Amino acid sequence: MNHWLSLIVAAPAIAAACLLVLKPEQKLAIRLVSLVGATVSLIGSLVVAATYDRALGGFQMLESYPLVPSYGIHLKLAVDGWGVALLILTGIIIFTGVLASWSVPKRDKEFFLLLLVLVAGVFGVFVSQDLFVFFLFYEIAVLPMYLLIGIWGASHDVRAAGPFKYVWKRFAVGGKEYAAMKLTLMLLVGSAAVLVAMLILWASPGVQTFDLQALERASFSHTTQMWAFPLLWLGFGSLAGVFPFHTWSPDGHASAPTAVSMLHAGVLMKLGAFGVMRIGMVLVPDAAATWAPIVGTVAVINILYGAFCAASQTDLKYIVAYSSVSHMGVVMLGAATMTPNGWNGAVYQMFAHGIMTGLFFALVGLVYERAHTRAIAKMGGFAHPMPVVAAFFTLACLSSLGLPGTAGFVAEFLVFVGAAQSQHWWWTIPGVLGAFVTAVYVLRACKTIFWGPAPQGEYAHLADARKTEWAAPLVLGSALVLFGFWPRFLLDSIDGASATFLQRVTTVAEVSK
Repeated sequence: MNHWLSLIVAAPAIAAACLLVLKPEQKLAIRLVSLVGATVSLIGSLVVAATYDRALGGFQMLESYPLVPSYGIHLKLAVDGWGVALLILTGIIIFTGVLASWSVPKRDKEFFLLLLVLVAGVFGVFVSQDLFVFFLFYEIAVLPMYLLIGIWGASHDVRAAGPFKYVWKRFAVGGKEYAAMKLTLMLLVGSAAVLVAMLILWASPGVQTFDLQALERASFSHTTQMWAFPLLWLGFGSLAGVFPFHTWSPDGHASAPTAVSMLHAGVLMKLGAFGVMRIGMVLVPDAAATWAPIVGTVAVINILYGAFCAASQTDLKYIVAYSSVSHMGVVMLGAATMTPNGWNGAVYQMFAHGIMTGLFFALVGLVYERAHTRAIAKMGGFAHPMPVVAAFFTLACLSSLGLPGTAGFVAEFLVFVGAAQSQHWWWTIPGVLGAFVTAVYVLRACKTIFWGPAPQGEYAHLADARKTEWAAPLVLGSALVLFGFWPRFLLDSIDGASATFLQRVTTVAEVSK
């Protein structure tokens, strides 16, 4: 038995524990310990991807340790094709996120400690094969966000929060504290819904186990499934930005520091979509098939609403934030199609969007640190003093609109093909329209900020990326191109898992008719 999965999960947690014994004055040691923890997890993820047997498929590298056997709770870890892709995504984002936070100005020990605890929870979710442990890691990943945003975040004008800005103004106290509290409360309500659904499944006759593979084989009644699925969909969906439970996300993105925004949009939102598919659709397939038309219709609303909201923003971070809401709609649309192409595209979109939005937020952080503004109207011609930042920002924009040769194209193409093959082919129309609107607002923002006349005055001598700031653009930008031209490296693994899960979903749904 190898222990790569437990090492991947434990490395950031051990690094966080090591930070506890360091003094706040040991700033370089704090950063190096954090970087080592992130690097070990990244290397472990790449090793898992390289050694995963794509021909064999299924769950591999199984590790199991008893926790509470009397309740059927075990620390059971294993990885499948979906997990391989998402482990790589998480490893890349935390590695670049630590380097992007090298200059965090205050309480850096606590910042890196919380960041590492958060990512340990994320890794745990993607490899857990016990529903109780899955939920435990899920909460570990979500809760540190309150402190990370509330302490290290930046205040913003809440009136920029969306088309209902004047309504928000009446209820919002403004700033990072509001965003942190809103995020925490909405996600805790979602977690409560997931917990109720878990207990419903566990308490079903003849079950009394949290083992996911045993739960997959269990035969839940139609009534149980019809109660459980909406709770799982909306509970996990609140983290995935499902409309109308997405409103925490733009404020959270806009207030969070750079590395937290990268993890928030790049990885955390994927936990919600992963939970909907891996737990909701696989464990209660009868209800998933019944609810699929609603899930898909809400997904296309997500795509269009997020795209049009992004197009109306004047704050650069809010554009990327609402863009994430739109792109997560593409993930949920792929899941709702119940087709192989749709599910492959949904998981690949999780990966592609995670890399792309991580790159976006890393670059937005660099621009803000130098220009001290996120107002697009005040920017212009930044490509002259910041050519590297401009080049990588343009690459992220091209992936966001789905340019062939980038990872974003592969993901969106598969989802739209899956939508066209589904029983609800009309989903393709608003999906493609959302991609068109995305092209409009990302190209307009890119042109306004970077590709104009050389800036004058205080913006004439902005510095380009330097030292550790090069890491995020180079690594994330390279990943966008690499997995755009070579998607098969991940798609072979993803397809095996999708085929297995989808066969169960469609078989159970057909039998129940």
